[in-house]
Amino acid sequence: MKHAPEHSSDTHPLPAPRPAQKPTRREHHGDVVIDPYEWLREKESPEVIAHLTAENSYADARMSHLEGLRDAIVGEITARTQETDMGIPVREGDWWYYGRTVEGLQYGIQCRVPAAPIDPANPDDPAAWAPPPPLPDPSQPRDGEQIVIDSNVEAEGHDFFSLGSLDVSDDGNWLLFGVDTEGDERYTLRVRSLVTGETLPDTIEQTAGGAFFDPSGRYVFYSTVDDSWRPDTVWRHRVGTDPADDVAVFHEPDDGFWVGAGLTRSRRYLVIEASSSITSEARALDASTPEGEFEIVWPRRAGVEYDLDHAVIDGRDLWLITHNDSAPDFQIVAVPTDAPLAPPETLIPHEAGRRVEGIDAFSRFLVLDYRRDGLPATAIAHLDGSPLTFSDIVVPLADDAKLLSIGARGNPEWNQPTLRIGYASFTEPSTVASLDVARLADGAAAVTVLKQQPVLGGYSSADYTERRDWAVAPDGTRVPISLVWKKGLAPRLDGDEKAEPNALHLYGYGSYEASIDPGFSIPRLSMLDRGVVFAIAHVRGGGELGRAWYEHGKTLTKTNTFTDFVAVAQHLVDTGVTAPDRLVAEGGSAGGLLMGAVANLAPQLFAGILADVPFVDPLTSILMPELPLTVIEWDEWGNPLHDAEVYAYMKAYSPYENVTEQHYPRILAVTSLNDTRVLYVEPAKWVARLRDVGADAVLRCEMEAGHGGVSGRYSAWKQRAIEIAWLLDVLGVTDSDTALAAPVKN
Repeated sequence: MKHAPEHSSDTHPLPAPRPAQKPTRREHHGDVVIDPYEWLREKESPEVIAHLTAENSYADARMSHLEGLRDAIVGEITARTQETDMGIPVREGDWWYYGRTVEGLQYGIQCRVPAAPIDPANPDDPAAWAPPPPLPDPSQPRDGEQIVIDSNVEAEGHDFFSLGSLDVSDDGNWLLFGVDTEGDERYTLRVRSLVTGETLPDTIEQTAGGAFFDPSGRYVFYSTVDDSWRPDTVWRHRVGTDPADDVAVFHEPDDGFWVGAGLTRSRRYLVIEASSSITSEARALDASTPEGEFEIVWPRRAGVEYDLDHAVIDGRDLWLITHNDSAPDFQIVAVPTDAPLAPPETLIPHEAGRRVEGIDAFSRFLVLDYRRDGLPATAIAHLDGSPLTFSDIVVPLADDAKLLSIGARGNPEWNQPTLRIGYASFTEPSTVASLDVARLADGAAAVTVLKQQPVLGGYSSADYTERRDWAVAPDGTRVPISLVWKKGLAPRLDGDEKAEPNALHLYGYGSYEASIDPGFSIPRLSMLDRGVVFAIAHVRGGGELGRAWYEHGKTLTKTNTFTDFVAVAQHLVDTGVTAPDRLVAEGGSAGGLLMGAVANLAPQLFAGILADVPFVDPLTSILMPELPLTVIEWDEWGNPLHDAEVYAYMKAYSPYENVTEQHYPRILAVTSLNDTRVLYVEPAKWVARLRDVGADAVLRCEMEAGHGGVSGRYSAWKQRAIEIAWLLDVLGVTDSDTALAAPVKN
């Protein structure tokens, strides 16, 4: 067996940075804590910046022997990626919109070409709704192409660049875009003429993402944040005027709620939503009167979540409301838009075990998204006057055993006769298809594949296998596991019970009811092709198995998330799939909390742990309501500031609080200086405390990035290659083990 290498921090010539201990006293509920590293929170301090710089130098030195492997992985990602490519156009108004990428350029280019007019006498004319066919040479622009925005041009002079809002007015003449050049998710809004190219002077600073034009194109609606970076106010801006004259159309005073705004697909209503993690309230306004007053649809009630969409069914204007009032896994009801408090009509009844995730209305059909048995599904119903009957969308796959994720993708037009869908699996590259709604009864025959993500270098999905397995948690709960591997390189999974355990990369998240569905990844192929098995532990706290799955992994049941993950790792070891010295775990953000917790709970099960932007000092952060988004987070984690039971519970699992004298696996923590969701200070403190007890912990801090890491695809590939190389090093997997041949660009 090829074993993971021993820790080498004590033999490396460059010593690990050891920040000074400057005790800070904290007292809550009679409990006194002396924190030696809280001073690292002082982001503007030269001493803090010097420490983070030293951490990066140490990380570079510790991983210098992996430089060749990192370069090889970047080369493999590049060789498998069609760098110059063009997306499938989506019709919106009188234009087809699509994105292009060009070899050598970091960012995408958003483009459009004119669409054929829709004949009112024949609105379903296929010629009007069929997207322009793919070009034989995607490096060439389409005839009549207009560049809407080139992010490469906008990013010039900036180390970080991200678009947070992108909208075109209904008449196609104006572009609204929001730019973040720091990584802190605060966007500067601008309006540009798509006719003349002129950018208007009305610049709006410090906005949240998601700004949009009203249907007239005369107004922009956007959100701003309070001192704790909570989106709390929705504004109306008249295009061409001084932003100082903008009107606040809604302000949410409750620190536990955030706000956002949008426009229904019908373009009939402007909607403002105020939500906490457990309660919702929506306000609506007829879009033809953008200067009017928004009116509440359903008044907020503690513990009741809902969202809505506008539909026209049998000539009636209705709100379709997805809610959980006496329906834990949600149901969908219809109420008149002019009398939303009237007795509701049930469209999709509650059914335990079927988690209804939402509904999208079009002029002639409805699209339902739901989950069952841990996997997503999408169904569709005609609005033809007959009783509503939803039928699942079936896509053409050669292997029905694939763990498929599916959903509607990019469908802005109210009157479109087709539905654009996307699907993927571990082994099936992301696919875009068009569903002929009128032929839905024909099943898969109604689906036309428009494009599948190109994977160069001779990739074949037939060379890989995926499957679902189950572990049993300490309380008897069955926890699903999704696995994928390359045939012939994971003998134990291919049926050879006498073979050695496989190297395995186990991923987990388990918070906010987020479902981590199987999906395709080109960078992951660099691990699979070296014989590493990839697995996802679908632990409680996520949303894979319905609302109860989430409820049993939050607040005072949060530790189920951690023990579920440990149970999955133990199951994979006990069944011989892997062994502790062949197992590396990974999680990011709230999944980073999971990583820190299992490092304390069961370090003996793992050779290494990769924690991306990890939430590893949760108690300190959640005790500070002045920090970004803290009060909003109380619904997810509990309120330790005012509740002694929650305080004690969180302190008992907080990774930073529970670092002890034990043998830890190798640990790599990755963070970003400008991350506003999980501050850099959390992994910085955690790594310092881990080193105090002799752990081999390495910290990388991106100095020009945010929660999602660096910007630009080539930079992202390099960042991921660093992480993959570290994983392979911990697993003891080298190129010589499998005699890899690099993929050939074709």
